[in-house]
Amino acid sequence: MIADAAIDSAHVGFAPASGGRIPGNKGIWVGITCELVEFALMFIVYFIARAHYPDAFHEGADRLSRTAGTVITLLMVTSSYLIARAVVAMRDGRRTHSIRWLVAGLVVALGYPVAKAFEISWNLAHGIDGSAGVFVGAYYYLTLNHLVHASWGILGMLWVLGRHLAHGYSAEDHGGLEALASYWHATDIIWLSIFSLFYVLA
Repeated sequence: MIADAAIDSAHVGFAPASGGRIPGNKGIWVGITCELVEFALMFIVYFIARAHYPDAFHEGADRLSRTAGTVITLLMVTSSYLIARAVVAMRDGRRTHSIRWLVAGLVVALGYPVAKAFEISWNLAHGIDGSAGVFVGAYYYLTLNHLVHASWGILGMLWVLGRHLAHGYSAEDHGGLEALASYWHATDIIWLSIFSLFYVLA
């Protein structure tokens, strides 16, 4: 197991897909592009609002739970890492290890909606609701939209896991697993931007 982890560490995450091809499939990259464009437009609105209400955005971050934001960030980054491990293991033909990494990634990813539910409960208990100003409105709009996209990713993990357990992937053909990893990494990157803009830099 230690040797397998060492092998994974040498390849994990950023190794190119076999043959130099783009990982996943065209469909998932269309979806990722749409997701990135959607959030780019939301970020433009964020910066416009911030330019018009600098004080609200300057004070807003202090009202949010940085602990919740940090926990969600750790969950997203860790789950992305575990799913990348699953892809690398499958490329090496180690199906059982790939399934284990994928299950671990799914379990960690499920912590995100749980943490978000606790965060929203904490927010409401402290008067941070939709009527609390432009900063909070922008915060809810972007973070809840991200939660929707992350939920699609979690459903994708369940689908891919089902196919994986049914021997739907091999070392030569695992495009669905790569597509999932690509989508989840994109969703992870968007969250890191949200975390920076709302919990840290605001």
